[in-house]
Amino acid sequence: MPEVSTSSTFKPLSILFICNKSPWPAHEGGPIAMNNLIEGLADAGHLVKVLAINTNKYAVDPKEITADYHEKTQIELVYIDLSIKPVSAFLNLFTKKSYHVERFISKDFDLKLREVLIRDCYDIVQVETLFMSPYLNTIRELSQAKIVLRAHNIEHRIWKRVASITKNKFKKVYLNHLSSTLKRYEEEIVKHYDGVVPISSVDALYFSRLTNHPVMAFTTGIDPGKLMDLTGVKSEHALFHIGAMNWMPNEEGISWFIKEVWPNVHGQFPELRLYLAGREMPSWLANLKASQIEVVGEVPDAYGFIQSKSILIAPLFSGSGIRIKIIESMALGKAVISTTIGAEGINYTKGVNILIADDANEFAMAIKTLFQDPEMTKSMGKEAQKLILRDHNTPKIIQQLVGFYRDIL
Repeated sequence: MPEVSTSSTFKPLSILFICNKSPWPAHEGGPIAMNNLIEGLADAGHLVKVLAINTNKYAVDPKEITADYHEKTQIELVYIDLSIKPVSAFLNLFTKKSYHVERFISKDFDLKLREVLIRDCYDIVQVETLFMSPYLNTIRELSQAKIVLRAHNIEHRIWKRVASITKNKFKKVYLNHLSSTLKRYEEEIVKHYDGVVPISSVDALYFSRLTNHPVMAFTTGIDPGKLMDLTGVKSEHALFHIGAMNWMPNEEGISWFIKEVWPNVHGQFPELRLYLAGREMPSWLANLKASQIEVVGEVPDAYGFIQSKSILIAPLFSGSGIRIKIIESMALGKAVISTTIGAEGINYTKGVNILIADDANEFAMAIKTLFQDPEMTKSMGKEAQKLILRDHNTPKIIQQLVGFYRDIL
């Protein structure tokens, strides 16, 4: 572990992060949320160690991780194949186990975790997402650390919402099975943690009903010092969406928008362009041929892409937690149009720092309002930025989180 200078007034904590995917590179929601805390704690002088799964869905070449990041986080990766196995997925229908959770169980990961826990002592072990909970017994066996669950979402709620909007009957049955088994696991396992840190106050209310241990919401944040200077940066008055498209709510939301909203909007404003960016574009979208829609795919600089456009659309009808790209877009002064579900966890004021639209007509009207009034778009973006810098300031969040750690210790 790296050495940190101490004084009589500051005792650094030693914190092990158990991650369901690599927090480096921070190119999508989960890794960004994890990395904000990991680097924030390290920058505040605490000792951090990262043990993460390297997956086929978010593959990382360990050789590409920078030396600075290695030094700061002592990161180690263990590969697990998380691809869906059709036979196992089908047979799971006849069990009460969560197929989502079962996929994360690995002897190799358990062995590496044991090695890490035997080698060093920790004050806190933070388990990132519910899916890493199968390793609780190993942590209890080999460590005296307090164990904290970082709940990025209410996981079962995502699948319940996806099931509710699914038309295929067999798929709906299967998704409801996934949701119910995940809910059962979620409600039981949370009781075995020493503390829970959900990503939003909405989620904190849910978890506080399930456990007698401390629960406190710690949202994801933005480091104001790392925001790009917007002075003099021109942006095209256009719509954009950015997000990993292998996350089902994103793909479903964009599919709905293109089918239900875009024809109306394009008919009224044929000059308006829509840019779609993000990892893992599905083939139907990568090959889309639609007037004024540009499928950009993965971009090397997310902030640069966000800066170059004026209005973020986030048409989400399932999911849980907080949408990182909404937070980042608001922090960069962009006007945002989203659904009630999409904006969950953000302490917004409708019509002041965001527009909320829950059906096709409302979405089209919101776009019309902003596209016809560039000054309103800029004003809403400025109000959004104020909100994020107030409520989602990483240094402040880190201070509060350390206080939470010390309380449960």
